[in-house]
Amino acid sequence: MIVNPEQRSRAMAEVITYPARCAKRTILLLACAVIGAGANGQDSAANLQDAIAGGDFDLEFRYRMETVDQAGFDEDAMASVLKSRIGFRPLDIGNLGFFIELDNVSYIGDDEFNNTRNGKTDFPLIGDPDGTHVNQAYVDFKNESGYIRFGRQRINLDEQRFVGGVAWRQNEQTMDALTVVSNALPNVSLSYSYVHGVSRIWGPENGIPTDYFDSNTHLLNAGIDLAMGGRVVLYHYAMDLENGAALSNQSTGVRFSQTVEGEELSFPFNLEYARQSDYADNPVPYESDYLLLEGGVDTGDMRVLLGYETFGGDVSEPQKMFRMPMATLHKFQGWTDRFLTIPQAGVKDTYVTFTTGGLTLTWHDFNSEAGSAHYGSEWDVSWQYAIGDNYTLLLKYATYDPDTYAADIDKAWIQFTATF
Repeated sequence: MIVNPEQRSRAMAEVITYPARCAKRTILLLACAVIGAGANGQDSAANLQDAIAGGDFDLEFRYRMETVDQAGFDEDAMASVLKSRIGFRPLDIGNLGFFIELDNVSYIGDDEFNNTRNGKTDFPLIGDPDGTHVNQAYVDFKNESGYIRFGRQRINLDEQRFVGGVAWRQNEQTMDALTVVSNALPNVSLSYSYVHGVSRIWGPENGIPTDYFDSNTHLLNAGIDLAMGGRVVLYHYAMDLENGAALSNQSTGVRFSQTVEGEELSFPFNLEYARQSDYADNPVPYESDYLLLEGGVDTGDMRVLLGYETFGGDVSEPQKMFRMPMATLHKFQGWTDRFLTIPQAGVKDTYVTFTTGGLTLTWHDFNSEAGSAHYGSEWDVSWQYAIGDNYTLLLKYATYDPDTYAADIDKAWIQFTATF
């Protein structure tokens, strides 16, 4: 891995200035921590030394070659990208835990693709800007009933349809947040996060799209395991994105998941509905609906899943479609990423997924939610193979065939991951 002086300087600057940039929001928490440590400073210093000496390092190296052949471009894109990640977790001091994680994204060979920062707009987009940054840095207060976490952290809620880390991209999306998780009530899990910033996949260098959302966001999620079987999740997400006002929204929803067990087969299904409206400084008043119907059969060796997912739109007035600015979007509606932004007329995705071993095959058919337009269809296939406990090989391919929406596109990936 080669890190040039500019990348090293940016990384050091971020590490040094990160606490200062959060200071006005953290002063109360830090004061409480100082008071707690000051009650027995000698013991705390000794414990801190033991905690650091007994801490654990995590290492991950993920190399990926990605190619994109997109209609409308004379050149195909090709990216050869290595993500290097190091994390350190000291031993807990009483109920306090700490974690810090640094990521570096470097190119091996030429960057023959548009990474949104290099100005190579004659190539298709591959969203992996290079650089070094703090991916996570947080403190935990933990007990048997849950935890309080403060700092830059990964937040993945449920299936990540509304809030997630976008772990597929080499630069992960993480949140500067205060999170409270409670399991104190039997069969109930409660989670609340106040998010004051979103470190997006487009960093660490600022540009367009922005690398960072200044935020005043509240994420409330409650999961209940039912006596009759299954799980219900209730959620309310109020996203105020100060430098992305047009994406600000609030969504209230419910999800029910259950797997019915038979003698030889099991039958998983998921039902979800959410209602979304404008929030905070969004200049467009709107309301829109989300619906998921999903069911399948699992033999133990293979699974077939049939799904229908729809996001509302409005062809009569602009910018009244559903929004998901903090979601793990690549995971859904096809790996070619044609629907990272919901079209003006919304989208209906009918899909079938077949999984066996490390092989996954999915077919999507896309239509408008408002009106009767057929957008196109897509095939996705991937194969993953574990090599011992520390290595994983992934081969992946996706092809989108348009009818009335977006351009014809083919994407292919070869990925090798090593974790220690």
